[in-house]
Amino acid sequence: MRFRTLLMMAAALLLAACSDTPAVNDGPCRGDGCQVQKFAIGPGDVLHISVWKDQSLDRVVTVRPDGMISFPLVNEVQASGQTALQLQKSIADKLKQYMSDPEVSVTVQEVHSFAVSVLGQVKTPGRYELKSQATVLDVLAQAGGLTEFASPSHIVILRDEDGVKKHITFDYDDAVGGKSQVFYVHPGDIISVP
Repeated sequence: MRFRTLLMMAAALLLAACSDTPAVNDGPCRGDGCQVQKFAIGPGDVLHISVWKDQSLDRVVTVRPDGMISFPLVNEVQASGQTALQLQKSIADKLKQYMSDPEVSVTVQEVHSFAVSVLGQVKTPGRYELKSQATVLDVLAQAGGLTEFASPSHIVILRDEDGVKKHITFDYDDAVGGKSQVFYVHPGDIISVP
């Protein structure tokens, strides 16, 4: 009994540690698990950027809709699509013109770019900002679930991948029954429930 309690506590701690930041994933899991990629910064996210030993360069910035941020000395920097570590390196490389070996820190303070829209036959359609990785079932639950008029086997996820619009079918009954693999949403997905 004690071993089971310890095992449950370890699993809860692991789940809590893994759910802090949203991740980008390539859709349904394949094989035994999912290959989760690192969180990508997006428009609307709030970042804290600091340069070690130079408080005048300490800034809190919001990523603009075009994916750029403004930062002293380097002007415009592409932030959207990069991880915090990639952005740190990008800013540090640009600052090398003005100082030797700059130590840059980038922290994501608020996530606003990971949003998914739900339309159609759900109890509360709308746009949902997510704070962690989520499945289609998670988002549908946030939307209050399906209405009695929904067609659960004809749900469509509309996704933009590099400018190409994709229509991905999703069968709610198969997902709930464990007959299909877990399917993760991407930022900007639109879930349409007929």
